[in-house]
Formats: sequence, structure tokens, C-alpha cells
Amino acid sequence: MEYRTLGASGAVVSTYTLGTMTFGNETDEAGAHLQLDRYTEAGGTFIDTADVYTGGVSEQIFGRWLAKSSARDTVVLATKGRFPTGDGPNDVGTSRIHLRKALDASLDRLGVDHIDLYQLHAWDPVTPLEETLSFLEDAVRAGKIAYAGLSNFTGWQLQKACDLIGYRGWSKLVTLQPQYNLLVREIEWEIVPAAQENGLGLLPWSPLGGGWLTGKYSFDEEPTGATRLGENPDRGVESWYRRSRNQRVRDVVDAVREIAEARGISMAQVALAWLVDRPMITSVILGARTLEQLDDNLAAADLHLTAEETAKLDEASDPGAADYPYGGPGVAQRGRPITGGRS
Repeated sequence: MEYRTLGASGAVVSTYTLGTMTFGNETDEAGAHLQLDRYTEAGGTFIDTADVYTGGVSEQIFGRWLAKSSARDTVVLATKGRFPTGDGPNDVGTSRIHLRKALDASLDRLGVDHIDLYQLHAWDPVTPLEETLSFLEDAVRAGKIAYAGLSNFTGWQLQKACDLIGYRGWSKLVTLQPQYNLLVREIEWEIVPAAQENGLGLLPWSPLGGGWLTGKYSFDEEPTGATRLGENPDRGVESWYRRSRNQRVRDVVDAVREIAEARGISMAQVALAWLVDRPMITSVILGARTLEQLDDNLAAADLHLTAEETAKLDEASDPGAADYPYGGPGVAQRGRPITGGRS
């Protein structure tokens, strides 16, 4: 396992994070604890959960493992708050009322007295941003959280938050958790540059594109069986009906398969190795249903692609910005010779 700092902070985490969204749902408690054991035995130190994963059950399962594990002192614990945790009007959002209750409930379910990384799970258009960020600052000062981060924020939202924090002199944000993989690269247009400008490390979720980058889905036959798309072919952003008709998706999967076969490794490992070496990546979040899937993912822990392999995947996965400012002359204008002038 390799390690990097948590964004621009001094905290150090493994380059692969164990995600726990399956805990209590696709993965029962015994299976979840086996995953946690295997991950930490492999040198993993960063575990990510959220208060809404399986209605809080994921945090409880993780908390019970923490209580009996000798790895507590080495694990960096991350969770999130923002989405609905009840039926009341103050049971959702990033207001002081909701975040206070959400954070306290997470601490209780996890059985700890502080969270290492507390993340806003998404932007809240209702709550004034200053109210939200001042809550995070108070939580840092109270010792309830060590660092704060964002999840699913757009570029302008990220920049607004960082600017306000800088103006107020509050503790800097350290991470952003976005969707990012070979099929979803549009964050490179605005979000990645904003993260780079502000020193935020990226924690990509869905690194395997909902399973598409593992090669398990056919483009010509609707999936069935015990997989995410087998249970619901039209599931969310990874919908089989949408992606199976997309030529770019086919091209990317073919390129990943070609490199995997040439190396004698799995397609998942190729996709993970491409992502972990992208700019501003701190740690890639793994989400496995089974121990076998986790073992395969962990085999990518010290894997890096060659420049030629990376270029092949870059070309196949290029989202193709249509025009200015993300394509063509817009790209050229992002740099200039230091001498300036017309010469």
C-alpha cells in the first residue's frame, strides 16, 4: 500500500480508501468485518462512511468493528452529513440544527469521540454557506472533527466555500469527494482545477463506473442476476440502457480490456491504476460487495501504468469538450510563454 497526505493537511492516508456504502445492505455485518480486517491487514488506513448509508447501519457496523479492532489507532475515519435522516423539516440539509444532530448521531453510532474527516455530503441551496462553514469551524475548535471536506460540490461551489473560509480565517477544507472514473472525466474542466488551486485532495467515488470498467456487463444483453444493474438495469448514472448505447463507453471498456489482457491483470485493476495517478488524487474509494472483489481491487495498491498505457486510456476516455472554453482555443489559452509579447 502507498500513502499520501490528506489534501494539503499533514495527515497521511493510504492511496486506496475502503468505502462502506454496501455495509448492512449488499454486505452483511460478518462480511463487512472481514472486509475491514482484510483491508487493514493490507496496509489500508482510510475508511469512508456516511450517516445515510443503509440508514445509519453502515456506521454502526463500522463502529462495532472499531470497538474490537487493534487498528483503531491507525485508521483515519471519515463520514458525511447533509441528506435526510428523519421526516422533520430540520432533518436534512447543512443548517446548524441538522449538522449538529447529524454529527452527534454519527459519533454515537461509530462509538468515538471525534471524526477525523467530516464531509458535507452535497451542496445545500437553502442554508447560507456561512452558517454551514461556521458550524464546521466550531466543530474543529471543539475537537469533534479534525478536518472538514466536501462531497459532490461543483467548481463554483467549491471555490465559494474556500473563498469564504479564507476571508474568515477559518480552518481550511482538505478534500473533495466527487464521482470520477474513465467514463466520468468532466470534473477535469472546472472541479479539478479548483481543487488544485485550493489544495484539496480528491477522493473519487465510483472508480469502476458502477461496474462497467470491470467488463462484467455486455453491451448487447440486458444484465440479470446479483449485480447492481442485474437487479435494476436503469439504476442511476450507470444505467445499462444509457451506457450500452454510448460508443465512447464501448471504446473505453475495449481499451481497458486490451491493457488488462496484455498485463495479465483484471480490468478493475487497470481502471484503478489509471485513476490513482491523476492530478490531485489523495485516495480512491473502493466499494466492494464481496471479499473477492476487495481482494482484486487491493491488488492494484502498488500498480502504476506506463505512459503509453495512460495515453491510450486518456484518448479513449476523452469526454470531448465541444468548444470554447473547455476545448480548442480555450485549452491553448491556459498557458503562455513567460516572455510574453507577440514574438
